[in-house]
Amino acid sequence: MIDLHTHTLLSDGQLVPAEQIRRAQVRGYRILGLADHADLATIPMIVPVLVEAARCENELGKMTVLGGIELTHVRPEHIARATALARKLGAMFVIAHGQTIAEPVEPGTNRAAIEAGVDILAHPGLITEKDAALAAKKGVLLEISGKAGHCLCNGHVAATAKRTGATLIFGSDAHEPAQMPSREYAEQICLGAGMDKKAVERMFRQAELFAKKKLKP
Repeated sequence: MIDLHTHTLLSDGQLVPAEQIRRAQVRGYRILGLADHADLATIPMIVPVLVEAARCENELGKMTVLGGIELTHVRPEHIARATALARKLGAMFVIAHGQTIAEPVEPGTNRAAIEAGVDILAHPGLITEKDAALAAKKGVLLEISGKAGHCLCNGHVAATAKRTGATLIFGSDAHEPAQMPSREYAEQICLGAGMDKKAVERMFRQAELFAKKKLKP
């Protein structure tokens, strides 16, 4: 299983990073992303901890862990600044909390995140074709979400990505071990969003290449 969107108790998850990693390994994960919710005020406290947790695990060679961040309810005007700060502090990847219909995310967040060049736009809701086309151009991955509420627009996201050439990635948005899906279940979620088997297989291959690229010095 490859899943770059999970949360620890550094934001609203249940576990410390080490236990999150171990629980994921037991559930069949090969590649795990730790990306806790953060804003401009908390990025400096969270990013170094997750990066260190990833470093400690990766030196063992048992599984691959990436330490990142999820910019959450950050004002559109601040997203570029927050992205730059996270990268300066060593974040291996940056997720932006997209315009899910399940939360009152400020309009313009999707566009600001894409323009800022985040790596992943999580649960982008009713993303427009214009924004999806820009994501395709800038290499921003659009998430198919495994999280209740956020997953309601998966079909729209998958169809819009297909029309515009945007690349998709699966993210569980897990906050506890029970929310970490098996690869089989994640694939079923993607199929339910209207993707075909070849597209799902391609998506996970691309996710693995993405992770390997982020591990390079």
